[in-house]
Amino acid sequence: MREVAIIGIGETKFGELWDRSFRDIGIEAGLKAINDAKITSNDINALYIGTMASGSLIKQEHVSPILLDYAGLSSDHIPSIRIEAGEASGALAFHQAYLAVASGYYNIVVVGGAEKLTDVSEDVARDITSSTSDQEWETFFGVTQASQYALIANKHMNTYNTKREAMAEVAVKNHYHGSMNSTAHFQNKITVEAVLKSPPVSTPLGMLDCAPLSDGAATVILAPLDIARKFTDTPIKIQASTISTDTATLFHRRDICTFDSTILASKKAYDLAGIGSSQLDLVELNDNYTISEIIAIEDLNITKKGEAGKELLNGRYRIGDKPSINTSGGLKAHGQPYGAVGIAQIVEIVKQLTGRAEKRTVNGAEIGLTHTIGGIGSVSVINILKRVN
Repeated sequence: MREVAIIGIGETKFGELWDRSFRDIGIEAGLKAINDAKITSNDINALYIGTMASGSLIKQEHVSPILLDYAGLSSDHIPSIRIEAGEASGALAFHQAYLAVASGYYNIVVVGGAEKLTDVSEDVARDITSSTSDQEWETFFGVTQASQYALIANKHMNTYNTKREAMAEVAVKNHYHGSMNSTAHFQNKITVEAVLKSPPVSTPLGMLDCAPLSDGAATVILAPLDIARKFTDTPIKIQASTISTDTATLFHRRDICTFDSTILASKKAYDLAGIGSSQLDLVELNDNYTISEIIAIEDLNITKKGEAGKELLNGRYRIGDKPSINTSGGLKAHGQPYGAVGIAQIVEIVKQLTGRAEKRTVNGAEIGLTHTIGGIGSVSVINILKRVN
């Protein structure tokens, strides 16, 4: 297997982009990445695109050749592949592209993720996103993602004495980080009091515990490490890219406060990268609900089970801490366009490692990890990236 590097990145603003089409945002992110990598269409061997529900959201399936055509690349007859894995669609597209370059089958690959979640009503969008759970045994009976994470939150609070305020601290921290990110959906700071008093969604979770449904797109360019410096002075090496799965239904889990897919995928990634969690400088992880970040911190072995809430209450994981978590603002503030999430997390790590993360740059950072899940942890994708000196 060849070593693989990221040589270019691009993303759109995340938010309610009602005046932009799926094609527009996908092309914008792609062209930014291509320009960043200083490549031409003649260099590109393949395109991978991650998107969850374009058929339901914009009534358009088979989006990968459409994006290629709209970018003016159809005459090059480049292989164009769409991948779907719920919120992990972009991350899984990245994983597949990484394997294609590592195997030697392709050299230069474009990997993008995009979603338009605000083109339908919020109720319709919530129904579509809840379809990442088991439709027959959960969603059909009225179970939503919010209610599933509320069950997890209640169990975690009762089992580990996790405070409601600890979940609020997740939102406060990530909005603080998002306030320094010019592409974030929300760039406003919030308080613990505001989170605790926000309208209820599913007890104990309130409105400000939930990530928004967003529009947005992100793209990265991959190449073999041994030729990466032909395109950039700051290639970012992919130390590991792993995936693990679990049951689609929450009620089949051995412990709803533990996502085994995350534990197994991260353990394999740490082994492949030859590092431990204590060596991570940066982590972009799933925080679609505030309890999600607490679960992920523990499952990634950043702290012991039951301790993440206490550490958040003590001010841990902000910019400058080791690790700094969700410096982009996370899904909570940066935004949650399902297909783009996994790629946007990688874009943030690359920005940080190359000193391009605006006022939120973590000085001296060398190693970053991304954690993306589909469904309620039914699939977890882990990527570990390292700055090449």
